[in-house]
Amino acid sequence: MTRGPLTIVDLMRGRFAPLFPNETWRAWVVVAAVVFGLSWGLSQEDQALALALLGRRTLPREPAREFWAVVGRRGGKSRFVAWLAVFLAAFRDYRGILSPGERGIGMIITPDRRQARVAFRYVAAILESDPMLAALVESQTREAIHLRCGVSIEVHTASFRTLRGYTVVFAIVDEAAYLPTDDSAEPDTELLAALRPAMATVPGALLMVISSPYARRGELWRAYQEHFGRDDDPVVVIQAGTRAMNPTVDQRVIEQAYLDDEAVASAEYGAQFRRDLEAFISREVLDAATMPGLHERPPVPGVRYTAFVDPSGGGADSMTLAIAHQERDRSVLDCLREARPPFSPEAVIAEFVGALQSYRIAMVVGDRFGGEFAREPFRKAGIEYRLSAAAKSDLYRDVLPLINSGRVELLDHRRLVAQFTGLERRTSRGGRDSIDHAPGAHDDVCNAAAGALLAAMRADQGMSRELIRFCLTAGAGEPDPLYAGHSSRSDYLRKELNEEDESPPHRLTESSTLWTIDH
Repeated sequence: MTRGPLTIVDLMRGRFAPLFPNETWRAWVVVAAVVFGLSWGLSQEDQALALALLGRRTLPREPAREFWAVVGRRGGKSRFVAWLAVFLAAFRDYRGILSPGERGIGMIITPDRRQARVAFRYVAAILESDPMLAALVESQTREAIHLRCGVSIEVHTASFRTLRGYTVVFAIVDEAAYLPTDDSAEPDTELLAALRPAMATVPGALLMVISSPYARRGELWRAYQEHFGRDDDPVVVIQAGTRAMNPTVDQRVIEQAYLDDEAVASAEYGAQFRRDLEAFISREVLDAATMPGLHERPPVPGVRYTAFVDPSGGGADSMTLAIAHQERDRSVLDCLREARPPFSPEAVIAEFVGALQSYRIAMVVGDRFGGEFAREPFRKAGIEYRLSAAAKSDLYRDVLPLINSGRVELLDHRRLVAQFTGLERRTSRGGRDSIDHAPGAHDDVCNAAAGALLAAMRADQGMSRELIRFCLTAGAGEPDPLYAGHSSRSDYLRKELNEEDESPPHRLTESSTLWTIDH
């Protein structure tokens, strides 16, 4: 009786067994058997393990059409991803599928370049570990390994725009829970929508998505909801905690993580989607507040504008400026400027000063980033830089009711919408809510916009008597275009104070921190 070609399980237990020690990698061998329709060959003990990982009552008998894995941190995902890439590239024959001169592309897709480099090193190490595999390597670049069998293994960061035009023989999406979701400029839905047609002409092409879990949203959560635990489903989904896949991880480390923060540890090590996270604001609400096709409003004479800046040193974060005004009962966003890294902070501040002057703004509110480095250039240009005592979480919390109630008009700015919808509300064990961007995401644009919109509303409500008196005491006698019709800021403030003596108190309170001056 002749034996058929070696299976992935044969290789993991035979020629490449040194890479996969039996006890440490037993669960991954079982997963490989399930994915490639080989579970019939497993022992009863391993079949029971497979059923537990799948949440099913029966094992699949055919190769998976798609494979999704929800696995805890340090569970061995990256090494298994690299092995899958090597196996599918080197041990499958695509010659009858690819046209003359056409190369099949095996993709490993990660959220960022750092993770892509990790995956690439694992692939290279596996190929170098075996003489037969090493002889297959035709050439290698920083992002691709070209094999003599007509297949290239490439690592990509997650962008659906760069995936078109390829013949994809397999695709592995790593850490998919941390990809942007539907509301971003590079959503995970679009990424998968670009991959599936690229694989459509390759029989048996396998899409694999492997990640530790995060929030209950996105394509990983959708696939888990729709396919996990369903018998006779060609889409295979497994769920496993860290030690189920990698028993070498110290149990004491995991126990301490649960003591420190159970919600985080249950996701990181228990492979449970987090219940303490929820989307802060919906796309539908933002769409209703956005003026389609309006990207910037020109300055209008007689309108008092406010501004908020989110500084940056030009490294990982953008530097942003937002300008807004109050129009009846609405806060209106007029201008958004973003400088994305790398950039010269001095040059960007000069550009921002020009925008502020065009809107007749003599004062900008911002955070404490960079100390005097960020503030002094504004002051030299005649723009007063006031520190906001409000944390960005407070800005988001305060601007939400304005947006929800339709009292905000936003510009048609894609990154603004993406960042607002990417905000997450987290509830701590003490019951306190915080609002921030997801790991690896950014909120520089929406932070500046929220600050400017709130400043416009509060400026329209007026300043408290205490703040007015403080400003007068601090002194500001020079002419200021912000206060048209008055010879100076002091003249304006004294008039406000006199009028306030004869009228009900302004609604601005001490908690309205955008007007708080740090001294």
